[in-house]
Amino acid sequence: MIDLLSSPEAWAALLTLTALEIVLGIDNVIFLSVLVARLPPDQAKRARQIGLALALVFRIALLSILVWLIGLTAPVVTAFGLALSWRDLILIGGGLFLIAKATHEIHAEVEAREGHANEKPAANAFAWVILQVVIVDLVFSLDSIITAIGMADRIEIMVAAVIIACAVMYVSSGPVARFVAAYPTTKMLALAFLVLIGVSLVADGFKFHIPRGYIYFAILFSAAVELFNILAKRNRRRRAA
Repeated sequence: MIDLLSSPEAWAALLTLTALEIVLGIDNVIFLSVLVARLPPDQAKRARQIGLALALVFRIALLSILVWLIGLTAPVVTAFGLALSWRDLILIGGGLFLIAKATHEIHAEVEAREGHANEKPAANAFAWVILQVVIVDLVFSLDSIITAIGMADRIEIMVAAVIIACAVMYVSSGPVARFVAAYPTTKMLALAFLVLIGVSLVADGFKFHIPRGYIYFAILFSAAVELFNILAKRNRRRRAA
């Protein structure tokens, strides 16, 4: 352990891996913010805390079973002429879940129903949100940890990077959730991001890799346009006042 503290290579690996884990965690934060948006403020805060705590637990738990995790890349089934591993199947399933969930939320937003007749009671709604958070945490944790395994060869570096990234996610999740709640149009944009992320996960599962740089550029560009729209609306309201 002492040799790691004095090793420039170890520090470089830690900084690089932490940055990557934070970038990969953006997906998790966006989805978490959308999920808790319909809960009361006190429950939303608790759901974010539980969700991010589970994200940390899942990541460290997956790191502790590296041998099994690496074995997930072994083919287990053949479909459409492709040999798919458990990792591929989990990514495909998780991507389809994201697409279905985001599409359902977009449909609800477009209909803009007031006081849904089929809305779940508060306790059930909270439990349902936590269940969805668990599913998504598992999917994103797998993607994140496989990236960590490919970048570092010491579990201490991987665990440190994961803990730092989860701390950053915890700090940023509150402001992101409040921003989404304050500006409803950003929720539609966030849901569109989730569809995009879901498609990329499904594509990865079917061995068609979409570079994450393209996806994040599209997200940043769209977010910048939405930010300009928000500023323009604010300025118009001020002039009207």
